[in-house]
Amino acid sequence: MTRIVLVLLMLLATAGAVIAYGDPEQIVRARDHISHMLGSGSTPPAPAVQITRGQGGEFAFRAKINGVSAPMVIDTGATSVVLTWETAKAIGLPIEMLEYNVDLETAGGHTKAARLTLDRLAVGKLVEKSVPALVVPRGQMRANLLGMSFLDRLESWGVRADKLTLNGYPELTSSSHRR
Repeated sequence: MTRIVLVLLMLLATAGAVIAYGDPEQIVRARDHISHMLGSGSTPPAPAVQITRGQGGEFAFRAKINGVSAPMVIDTGATSVVLTWETAKAIGLPIEMLEYNVDLETAGGHTKAARLTLDRLAVGKLVEKSVPALVVPRGQMRANLLGMSFLDRLESWGVRADKLTLNGYPELTSSSHRR
């Protein structure tokens, strides 16, 4: 009982400091966090996306990259999101300015890739900003890969039967909040 009271006092002191500081976004976040910890607030459920395994055994879907729809395949063996040159061009990335200086091993062999950052990558309701990615030269790959530079940002992901489930973090406020 004493621990609960101490925790509540610490939370209230923290909330008081935030309120005294006067940042409206911090005030809302602190209120929501305290309400959630006390069980009186209702945090919306964490976003989740399910992808069904295709006939070839892959988990393929359409993502939105910087607002443009593009086909992708989940690849947990890829350290990064990897885009084909054709997709990079279609979504308006500055392909003429890319420097292909990253060594990359693909299923088709060795190639070079260019490093860049995607402003926004959405898989269903899961949206990540500033996602590191690679682009391979024209004709080097047939599929865009959703690799670990996106998957590591999720709360969890896993496969059960023929369904891959991607679980995001619950939003504490209407603005994006990450750890």
